[in-house]
Order: sequence, then structure tokens, then C-alpha cells
Amino acid sequence: MKYFLSLLFLLSFQVSILAQNEKPKLVVGIVVDQMRFDYLTRFNDKYGEGGFKRMMNEGFNCKNNHYNYVPTYTGPGHASIYTGTTPKYHGIISNNWYDKEIKAMVYCAQDDSVLAVGSDSKLERMSPHRMQTTTFTDENRLFTQSKGKTIGISIKDRGAILPAGHAANAAYWFRGKEEGHFISSTYYMKSLPNWVNNFNASKINKSYLKEWNTLYDISTYTESGSDLNNFEGGFKGKETATFPYDIKKLAKQNSGYDILKATPYGNSIVADFAIEAIKAEQLGKDNFTDILTVSFSSTDYIGHNFGVNSKEIEDTYIRLDLELKRIFEALDTEVGVGEYTVFLTSDHGAVDVPAYLQSLKIPAGYLNNAASKERFNKFLTNTYGTTDIVENMSNNQIFLNKEKLKDLDLNINNVQEAIVNEQIKYPHVLKAYTGITMSSVNFTDGIEALLQKGFNQKRSGDVILLNDPAYISYGKTGSTHGSGLNYDTHVPLLFFGKGIKKGQTFKKTEITDIAPTMSALLGISFPNFAIGQPLDFVLE
Repeated sequence: MKYFLSLLFLLSFQVSILAQNEKPKLVVGIVVDQMRFDYLTRFNDKYGEGGFKRMMNEGFNCKNNHYNYVPTYTGPGHASIYTGTTPKYHGIISNNWYDKEIKAMVYCAQDDSVLAVGSDSKLERMSPHRMQTTTFTDENRLFTQSKGKTIGISIKDRGAILPAGHAANAAYWFRGKEEGHFISSTYYMKSLPNWVNNFNASKINKSYLKEWNTLYDISTYTESGSDLNNFEGGFKGKETATFPYDIKKLAKQNSGYDILKATPYGNSIVADFAIEAIKAEQLGKDNFTDILTVSFSSTDYIGHNFGVNSKEIEDTYIRLDLELKRIFEALDTEVGVGEYTVFLTSDHGAVDVPAYLQSLKIPAGYLNNAASKERFNKFLTNTYGTTDIVENMSNNQIFLNKEKLKDLDLNINNVQEAIVNEQIKYPHVLKAYTGITMSSVNFTDGIEALLQKGFNQKRSGDVILLNDPAYISYGKTGSTHGSGLNYDTHVPLLFFGKGIKKGQTFKKTEITDIAPTMSALLGISFPNFAIGQPLDFVLE
């Protein structure tokens, strides 16, 4: 009997070791901010073999991957990727939103109970506390009894914090201005680790204050529009938005080190820091799976500034391809070929500059918010005798003043309906819905279903508005995002590495499928409010 029990224990132990060995030693989640799916195909001929193409050739390409909610912004996008659910449940309804309880705007990563670490700035008090559900990174920490590390890295604080989850070891983001280094907050630590201090002290970031010219001859950049046009913003201190850019010279007029965020060198800094984190934190070196989340934010800053069709965007993605290659080579060396798993996606896409679309006779344009507000205020005054029943208008939402409604003995249902009937008459308002409708009617398809998955009953407004396609509230140059249309929802989804099949599909996948897929790969619990499904055709 003793021999039998000993043999049983040995077999159980060997199975356990085998199961551990079947898991990747490190999972790397990469988010490329504002990356439309067609950047994979449009710039394909300019990419080398070691970055995007390595993922596509050796891994699995989900070509019909979409966001399944509105609004498509950075904060909600990063939260949804890692929680496997939508703003309806995880609560990150925008980057900034109106808080009905405290009657003020709040930021998705803002936390006044913590302090910055590595900076004296009062603006860097950040944590994930507003995100109400777990991430798959949290579930991995729970599963491994906190032995599996989680590190989040980005230029943007929200791009580092939300993916890393609540139980992360650390999240690091880039503080620009006059500082130009990576920082964190007391939510994670009392002081920066030595390796971070050493990285910041190395002045590597200062080395990127240099000329930004196209990597290859600009005449070969045939996948984008002309360099000189009327659809791009540019930098203060330079008359035209044309190559080359003297970043060192322009830095002073463009908030110091913040200028790097709006150049490809911001992505280079993130890659440098991520590679150093892999080495210094010994990620993927033991039997407990670690997770590294990396968000490249400079693509978003550049897209907002120069637009979807710019030479600047093309050059940025050509250079990002090389940064990905550098990261993958570091993973090959530090963790081992075939011992890690990577996924790559985006937090949203972007619309072509409406002025550019107009030049091609494609329906597009800009919202006249001042005229709409004036008209709406007149309606409120004529109907209710005051504009005070509206407390806030932001993020295409209208928030009512419940106390004022009570004072005037107004029924909230009737007021919401009256505002919907008024707003739908305004130019370029495509759809309008009451909060009560969003809370009570079950939409299963169409834009209404996307709006509902982005509607959080406790945090969202009383009336939800949707604009006409390609009509935006933005300046006349550069691109933006936020809608439920394909230019904002259709983003890449690539898987590559251990446990991943080789292949591709046009089957529709949704952003909320990523976290359950990674959870299934790791054999851990799904995030606690995940609504997505594991993509079994991706996994070996």
C-alpha cells in the first residue's frame, strides 16, 4: 500500500510539473494605441520579418476583430481587453467622466488617496481603483498565490495601470515635462526599484531628443498622403507639419519631454524600458507564469496630431515594427524561444480626418457644439423655465439634476423622453436614447447593442447621443475616435508563441474574448465579470 501511495504521489507530482511546463513562462500583452486593423495590411510591404510579420506568420491572425461597445476610448479599451467585459460592468465608461455622486469630472485612473513615486508632481496620483472587476492578470496572481509577477508599462498612466489590474506588482508610466522618466505611485510601492532609478539616470530618454526624419526615403512612402497638406496639426515652433522635425529644438515650445510622446521615439522608450523590466525583474525565469503588459501610446498621440493618412503615421508603424522585433528577440534570449506567449491588439481605431474625407466627397464633418448648446438651452428654458435641470453634458451624454427635477415636480421618464425627442432633431445627431431605455430594453444587435454594452447604470448619463458617421467634435486637423463604427471598432488581434496555433480567420471575434482566451491558456479562473468566450481555434 505504501508503495502504491508513493507511486501515486510521484505520478501526481510529474503530472503537475508537466502541466506547469505546458504553460508559457511569460505572457506579454501588447496594446498599440489607436491602431486600425488596416495598418497591418496597408503597411505590410514595409514591415520586416521580425515584428508584425513574425506574429502573423508564426501565430494566429484574427482578421475580423471588433470592439463590442461604445465608446471606443483608451481607458475603456485597455480595461475591456484585460477584464473580458465592457464598461457596462467594469465601470471605466470613458477616460474622463462626470461623477453623479460628487458632481465633478473624474479621471479613470485618478486616486487622491495615493501619491506619485519618482516624481513630485501632484498630477500623478494614480491607481486602478475605479475599475470594478478583475483582470486576467489579477486572476493569475490569485491562482499562483502571488508568485506570478505582473508588471504594466506604458507612456500613458491608464495604459499601464488598467491592464496590470488591481493586484499587480507594479505599473510604470512616463512622466514628461521637465522630468522625462518613468514613475509609479504608492498604490504599488514606496520607492522605485534600483533598476528603474538606474534606467532613469542613464539619460537614455534625453538621447531621443534628436531629429525625426523618415526611416526610409520619403518618396517610397506610397501608402500615405502627401507630406504637405491641410489635414495635419504639427508642432509649435514649426510652420509646416512636414519632415524632418528637430525634436530637440522644438521640445521647449512643446512641453519639454512631452514632445517625445508624439514621436516614434516614445515607442522606443517603452521598448527600452520593457526589455529592461524583463531582465531586471527576471520575468519568465521560474515555474510560475508572469505577465508583462506593454502599451504603445505614441501611435495615438501621432494619430491625433497628424491623422490616419499621414506620412508620420506610416513612419511610426514602420519604426514600431522594428521595436517589436527588438522585444521578441529579447524574449527569445531571456525567456527562451517557444517559452512565452504574446498577444497584440489595440484599444480603438480612428477615423480619417473629416476634412480629408470631404475633399473626396465622402460624407463627413464637424459638429457645431456651440450652436447645439444654444438651441438646447432655449428648449430647456421654454419647456421647463430653467436650464438647471441639466447638470452636465459630456461624452455624448446628458446628466440631469435629480434634485431640481424633484423641486419642479418633474417626472424623470418624461424629461428624458422630451430631451431625446428634441435632440434627435439636431443636425448630425443620428440616434438618441434615454438611460431608462438602456437599462430596461435588451438590445441584441446593431449600434443599440454596442451603446448598451457601454452603458453603466450607475455612472452613465440620462440621455445617450450618437453622431452621424465621420462627424466629430474635434479640430480640423488630425484624427480622433470614440464611435461604434468600423473605423473605430475594427482592430488587430494577433496571437503568437507557446500554446498558439498557426493560422488565420475571418470569423468575427470580439475584444472581450481575449481575457477568457488567455485564462484558458493558463488554466486559471476567468475574470469575475468576463462576458467573452475563449477562442478555442487559436489554442493548441
